[in-house]
Amino acid sequence: MQPHRRQPIMLRNCRRRWLAIAAALLSAALLPATADRSAAASPEEVAAADSAWPGLVTDVFDGRPMQDGAGIITLEAPARAADPALVPVTLTLDPAKAIRKVTLVIDENPSPVAATFTIGEKAGLTQLSTRVRVNAYTDIHAVAEAADGTLYMVKRFVKAAGGCAAPAGKDPELAAREMGQMKLRRFPPDAANGGRSEAQLMIRHPNNSGLQKDQVTLLYIPAHFITDLTVSRDGQPVFTMSGGISISEDPSFRFDYAADGGPGTFAAMARDTEGKVWEKTFTQGDS
Repeated sequence: MQPHRRQPIMLRNCRRRWLAIAAALLSAALLPATADRSAAASPEEVAAADSAWPGLVTDVFDGRPMQDGAGIITLEAPARAADPALVPVTLTLDPAKAIRKVTLVIDENPSPVAATFTIGEKAGLTQLSTRVRVNAYTDIHAVAEAADGTLYMVKRFVKAAGGCAAPAGKDPELAAREMGQMKLRRFPPDAANGGRSEAQLMIRHPNNSGLQKDQVTLLYIPAHFITDLTVSRDGQPVFTMSGGISISEDPSFRFDYAADGGPGTFAAMARDTEGKVWEKTFTQGDS
């Protein structure tokens, strides 16, 4: 193993980012005063030139080969985020490929792996949406693993900055009182989605990133976030999530599912970094 591999991904990303900034400043200083500013590199080109992705393929995926995921997995995200702390992302999966796992990677975030979702074999899940924090202009990658072990990758460039350090949107005392509360919304079958049923699980939790400051003391708030989530329907797994600091405050997950046998009974279990566990069962009519 090379010595640099022993450095945490967060530290290597920070060093890479500062080197990129220094290089950009040096390049700007060397440009002639009469240079055509329209020829300057775009944010996408700068990101590609200093991409963290090759190192992440090694660190996160052990250097495994990946195929172009176009048509197999779709990643939707805004080109420019309205709120870097609440960036919506939607994953759409080709059911013919029997996708069993999807890893969402925000390349330039301090902790790049936002979440890994494991899909229940009989869940019939083809679409999953959530909200993430984006800390700098970055590629977001989605890597889907099929049942046969093949990896498929797609990416989306998002312009946003400061999402991981953005102040919490809720009063800390209120957030503490509501922590762990869960709500499930069910949606009628949608013709635009092939008549599939959908549900949305919402969890009250500050999901502190460790990079936010208390607005009174100006001290950093310790990282405190949901690490594990399990969602099942009638005792069968729909999906599980292993999450990190990039999932937004008050995590929300909207997903579709195979509604064989009627609405069914959902159950959710969440665990956070402090070892707290919350569980709730939702029968038809519950929320």
